[in-house]
Amino acid sequence: MKLFHALLAVLAASVTFASAGLDGWMEDLDKALEKAKADNKPVLVEFTGSDWCPPCMMMRKSVFSKKEFVDAASKNWILVEIDLPKKNKEVAEKNKPLAAKFKIQGVPTVILLDETGNEFHRFSAAKFPTTEAFLKNLDEQLERKDLD
Repeated sequence: MKLFHALLAVLAASVTFASAGLDGWMEDLDKALEKAKADNKPVLVEFTGSDWCPPCMMMRKSVFSKKEFVDAASKNWILVEIDLPKKNKEVAEKNKPLAAKFKIQGVPTVILLDETGNEFHRFSAAKFPTTEAFLKNLDEQLERKDLD
């Protein structure tokens, strides 16, 4: 019986982790934009399907949840995760209007916004499946933005 309760505890913890936000990431775009203005930083918004999208789950595991990614990206960006899960209807409903506003047609999609909320680039996160490749792309996009 103790083993059964231990397995239930592990299962509950893993389900909670799967639906929890990522450390170092915000989940409210309006608050992130306020912070972006205050900190004079652009915003990286990742639209994901955390519990149903294999490329999203792969990106979360191999890039977005990594401390080295969050630490490096947070120096220049405000990080925001907008989740569109299937199992948490409340979160999905809350985030659907943002997905519609930004015309999200698939996930994982990353949208880069300037500090005033204007989009300057978007791409599929899965095109950059390692921390190094993703950070390199972010640096390039920031450089392009600064040249405009």
